[in-house]
Amino acid sequence: MTGISEKGLETLIVEHLRDVNGYIEGDSSMYSKDVAIVKPWLEAFLVATQPDKVARTMCFATPSEKAKFYTRLDDALAKRGVTDVLRNGFKFNGTILDLYFPIPSELNPSAKEAYEKNCFGVIRQLHYSKINTNDAIDFAIFINGFALATFELKNSYTRQYVENAIKQYQIDRDPKEILLRPKRCAVHFALDDTNVYMCTELKGKDSWFLPFNRGVNGGAGNPVIPGKIMTSYLWEDILTKASLSNIIENFAQVVVQKDQKTNKSKENVIWPRYHQLDAVRKILEETSRSPIGRKFLIQHSAGSGKSNTITWLAYQLVL
Repeated sequence: MTGISEKGLETLIVEHLRDVNGYIEGDSSMYSKDVAIVKPWLEAFLVATQPDKVARTMCFATPSEKAKFYTRLDDALAKRGVTDVLRNGFKFNGTILDLYFPIPSELNPSAKEAYEKNCFGVIRQLHYSKINTNDAIDFAIFINGFALATFELKNSYTRQYVENAIKQYQIDRDPKEILLRPKRCAVHFALDDTNVYMCTELKGKDSWFLPFNRGVNGGAGNPVIPGKIMTSYLWEDILTKASLSNIIENFAQVVVQKDQKTNKSKENVIWPRYHQLDAVRKILEETSRSPIGRKFLIQHSAGSGKSNTITWLAYQLVL
């Protein structure tokens, strides 16, 4: 089903993203290593959706203005992170440029038209490093040119497992590379045909990967799916445009926590785990068709992130 190597799994996933999920497939030559952005996708999106703002700001009018635009955008990404920049836009030469259009309501046709102009893209074998030019990540996904997630794949048929993908991130991927710095890319996935793990901040050997599995009968792992790969839910469900947009708009964030003893602040990049997404989405769906006052029970184990689940759920119930 996946061929005899991770390349077969990579091909299967990328083709599904392109042919079923509606992504645009690009190649590594389009990627700008100095700012970790696919500039052709970003520029095409801005020119197509906000030509008046592009003209007013003169952001692409001359090589010097374009260089200034990307330098300031790079600074904004470093300070605010990719999800905040996508959500709230970027101010250049006195004008706020929208860098992403959110999921529209059913009663707003113009917002629907705007949303459909978002560019969801995928690049396989992404050569991301200016120094180690042969280094390549199996594939990465982008929204309007901004890197959102990277993926390292393994295939158990060749006795390579998700643990090998995790070690690849920990040992072979330099977290000082722009693409791999905190907040510049929202999440990093390691997976094989059986398990999926995720990490929001690469720290070399200290990189901490959490499971992104569906669970089996209240335990770890993923259930067997007749005729399918056990991890197919990742690209068939989680990485659809609607699902990814929902995560960007309502889940992903950078949280600043202050240590009361040292008075120092620390930033934590947050991306929901599968069971958190599943719980919130299922309850939102049930409450939309259930009578007011119905009670629900979410069963959690210790350390499963119930505080975030409660917060995400409460926020979206209010909306």
